[in-house]
Amino acid sequence: MDETFHLTPLDVRRYDFGKAMRGYQPERVEQFRTQVADELERLTRQLVELEAKAKGFHEQLRAFRERDKALNDALVSAQQLRTEIREGAEREAQLIVREARAEGDKELEAKRNDVRRLELHLDELERSRRSHLAQIRLMAERQLSEVMAAEQMAGLAPVASVPAPAPAPSLPPMPNAQGALGTGTPAAGSTRTAATK
Repeated sequence: MDETFHLTPLDVRRYDFGKAMRGYQPERVEQFRTQVADELERLTRQLVELEAKAKGFHEQLRAFRERDKALNDALVSAQQLRTEIREGAEREAQLIVREARAEGDKELEAKRNDVRRLELHLDELERSRRSHLAQIRLMAERQLSEVMAAEQMAGLAPVASVPAPAPAPSLPPMPNAQGALGTGTPAAGSTRTAATK
């Protein structure tokens, strides 16, 4: 059972005390009742104002809590985003470094292959130069031997012992003036021309 006593200013103003012989003075009772009613009205208004303020404070507190939660969520999201950005940047940097190293190794290997090809080409040119020099030397010696033999037969010079040319090494054929591969022996026309002279 609710034993709380609820009394409103209107209850105070309308309450009938009744009349009895030798009771309280009606004027003083009415004056006190008016004071009590006025005080209840003042307290009621104050209570309403306090309740309104309390409600406002509760609303502000709820808004502050929601704002604090939103700020915390934003902070957590920012931290997560910063971590993801940092990790992504690190992964991208590592990928760039790996790609740069692979590209550098590829270019280095290509340069090494170029150097090896150039070295092989130089070796081939050197062998070709030596071969041509040997063929030219052999042809000169043979032509000189034929010229001296022709002069001896013509009686233009005393007989002299001409050393026989050394045997030519086994060399690749040398291209002649027409672009064909020669055998290293001068043509018959050239021999006859030298003999005629």
